[in-house]
Order: sequence, then structure tokens, then C-alpha cells
Amino acid sequence: MSNPPHETLTLYTYPPSSYCQSVRMMLAECGLEARIVEIDPFAGTDATPHPFHAVPVLEEEGLQLYETAAILRYLDAAHADGCFTPGDPRSLARMAQVEGIADSWGYWPLVRQVYGERIFAPLDGKRPDEAIIAEGLERARRVLSALDDIAEEGLVLSGRVLTLADVHLAPMLGFFAATAEGKEMLAGHPALQGWFDAMARRQSYRSTSPLTT
Repeated sequence: MSNPPHETLTLYTYPPSSYCQSVRMMLAECGLEARIVEIDPFAGTDATPHPFHAVPVLEEEGLQLYETAAILRYLDAAHADGCFTPGDPRSLARMAQVEGIADSWGYWPLVRQVYGERIFAPLDGKRPDEAIIAEGLERARRVLSALDDIAEEGLVLSGRVLTLADVHLAPMLGFFAATAEGKEMLAGHPALQGWFDAMARRQSYRSTSPLTT
């Protein structure tokens, strides 16, 4: 499944980023090593080659990729023989659906609003904005419910067969569950909780998680 480490890979990353953890998880699952360039996309510099001054960005032999879903699909196709992409149409569609839910509906409330205000803001010397947290938790309810339905169905998010959906979503849920409110809310969705517990036990997740809470 995996190939030897490739010294030609460079990853521009920001350690406190769920998206960057997803890419690092994928590298670990593929048995790949990359030259890591840590940058702060909020510092107002142009240290990242991303046209929107964001992360992650992956470079390999003249190819420059940004957007996490694109990076994960490239690593799977180029270095893992596509083994993280389902072969049947229904599972493939569900994988894409989970990635879309994560990016369009999940990231902002789970990571930026709940985790960002409850945990990251105090680390940055700021007081959490309880109104933002409350809004994030309310928006998270529908996200978790939709993902729980998909996990219960079992085409993806099964905890048995790893797909790109798992790698894309697991860090976001990990950040959310690092808060007391997120942990409690996730526990009310048993299929999704069971899936996340399985993901959190994987070496690729544990070795790349920036969380200390």
C-alpha cells in the first residue's frame, strides 16, 4: 500500500490547524515523510505560497497543491494506489459528501467558533466570546446529526475501512471534542462517537494531533 518516504515532498503547515493535521495524517497513513515548513497564516506575511495566504500547501517535483481535499486525493492516487478512495459509486459519493459537509458546514462552527473561542483564544491571551461559542454549538447540532446518520449507514465513517472522508473529518471532530461542550454533544451521537473513538486510536491521528487537552 505505502511507498518509501519521498524527500521531494514539502508541506507548508500551521500546527494548530485541523486541515494541516488531515494532511499529516494522510502522509503517515501512506508511509511518507515530508519536509515541514511551519508558518503562521495569521501573521500577515507571504511565507506561504498559497494564493489566499492559507495552509496547508503541498509541493512535490514542481507540483504545488492547496485545498485539503485536493491534497488528500493526490496523495492517495500518487502514493497509495487509490486505496483510500472507495470503488463503489455509493461509498464514493458518501465520501465526497462528508468532505463537503466538513468544509461547508462543519469547520466554522466546530473549529473556529467552539474550539477557537473556548481553547485557542485563552492560549492567545483572549477571553472566550460566549456568544460565538453558543452560536457554534447551535450550528454544530445539525452537522453532527447529519454525520451521525452517515456513520450509522456505514458506507463511510465506519471505523473499519479508512477513506479520505475519515482523514478529512477526524481532526475537526477532535478539535471540537477537545472542549467540554463539544465532547458532551458528540456523546449524544453514538455512531459518530464510535467512529471518532476508532479514529482517535490510530497511530496516524495520535502522532499528528496538536491537541494537549
